[in-house]
Amino acid sequence: MTASRWTSIYLVIAAVMAAILGVLVWAVPVEDGVKDWTGQLIPGGWMAWTFPVALFFFTIASLLITFTLLAIRFPETPRVGILRIETTRGDRLFISLLGSAFINLGWLFFFGAPLWGALILCLVYVAAVFRWV
Repeated sequence: MTASRWTSIYLVIAAVMAAILGVLVWAVPVEDGVKDWTGQLIPGGWMAWTFPVALFFFTIASLLITFTLLAIRFPETPRVGILRIETTRGDRLFISLLGSAFINLGWLFFFGAPLWGALILCLVYVAAVFRWV
């Protein structure tokens, strides 16, 4: 495929993802004229679909779409890192997501609710995984 065709594909996917994010923001309930960011998107639903939960799943889906496009556009050969196993971009993404989940659980156990510190630790961890694993 030509570069202009890939650019078109990227732009269409970015537009669709932006539209989905826009729908999520639009669906946030409003109480007394103020958006309730932690209110249920689907009142009375079986799961507490709040904006943060929906944003989490949107982010995971966006990562999977992005990494799929990268794998198609720029094929990669596996490399051996510090763990001495062959990993590809997708493997490192999975290791990053799994490790980040455990970092957040540990943070909740030891420090409690605000997870900003855990987010910073996760970003450092992800950078390390993609650099050395």
